[in-house]
Amino acid sequence: MSYKMKLATALFSTLFASSASAAPIVLDFEGVGDGASILNFYNGGTDSQGNSGANYGIAFGSNTLGLIDSDAGGGGNFGNEPSPNTVMFFLSGSAILNNAAGFDTGFSFFYSSATTAVVNVYDGLNATGTLLGSINLTAQSTNNCIGDPTGTFCNFSAAGVGFAGVAHSIDFGGTVNQIGFDNITFGSATPSVDVPEPGTLALLGLGLFGASAARRKSKRTS
Repeated sequence: MSYKMKLATALFSTLFASSASAAPIVLDFEGVGDGASILNFYNGGTDSQGNSGANYGIAFGSNTLGLIDSDAGGGGNFGNEPSPNTVMFFLSGSAILNNAAGFDTGFSFFYSSATTAVVNVYDGLNATGTLLGSINLTAQSTNNCIGDPTGTFCNFSAAGVGFAGVAHSIDFGGTVNQIGFDNITFGSATPSVDVPEPGTLALLGLGLFGASAARRKSKRTS
């Protein structure tokens, strides 16, 4: 194998390994039905309307709903969401999210809120065990919104927390029917808008390598 091929192979392996192990998981709720209980949409199953998403081993209670922006034909009273057109909210009762596989480093999201609240991260399922971190949410102005045509909940802010240890559940207590969430991110204290897949990162790296190699070859033959 030539030196260039060995270098390209090594670059591919390094990029793939680092992105596969370090890339956070982002739930943007696109594909969840309007007013549907999210349930096992991200857990190898479906929401209450039969829609399915990627299997991340993340399950939601029946009171955790998807809501589509009214500008996209849904019933949502919000706008300027970071990844149109669906957000998550809690209609009533307990507001707990379980991640059976666990995650580390951090937890984050975008939110639009009519009230103050606290989101807590625990190392046990169902908001049990050790409290690893807390995120304080503030009420946001619904005035002077621009961009999205309509929607009272139209100012989305980023929020997150870093922590040590492995988390397995999130308690969104106090946010019932008052806060919309989007781009929930596991593994980072900063919410992501778009995370390239590992293969995309690897191919990008190989493309840059190829361009560099071509320039060096051109200089030698000129």
